Amino acid sequence: MDDQGRGPGPRPQGTEGPAETGAVDPLPYEGVWRFTAPAVDASVPQARHAVRDLLLRQGVPVADDVLQGLLLIVSELVTNVVRHAALLSPVLAVEVAVGAGWVRVSVEDNHPYRPTALETDHGRTGGRGLLLVREITLEAGGACDVEHTASGGKVAWVALPLEPARF
Repeated sequence: MDDQGRGPGPRPQGTEGPAETGAVDPLPYEGVWRFTAPAVDASVPQARHAVRDLLLRQGVPVADDVLQGLLLIVSELVTNVVRHAALLSPVLAVEVAVGAGWVRVSVEDNHPYRPTALETDHGRTGGRGLLLVREITLEAGGACDVEHTASGGKVAWVALPLEPARF
């Protein structure tokens, strides 16, 4: 995976941290990281491991259950790109943004069609990944959405709350 380092990025609305309000210095784990990967099966576990390793390396205070849910979400979102968008988007981008009280992960591709969550159909295997993403997000008290990008693609994102920092 090509690590493009830190950079500016969108943050969930209503979750401005100290860096945005000017109240105090940002916490050591705050930042934005972005990497790209080919839209192939091997990128699913690579993206999941890269996100996990980044959060651990930065010392992000994320509860274990939230972390496990977030990693499952990363797998589902990258899998969607690999299965449904790879033809028009051979490369995907994963962005991790961390603020004082939240973590946001987004997966971007160049395919123009917005995915839809299928309702439960017990006769099908698969096809319920976005329902799973939505349920994990809601259970954790977070937010998720899919938005169009200026380049004509889309970005699916999830923002989840962090544990309060303990110093």
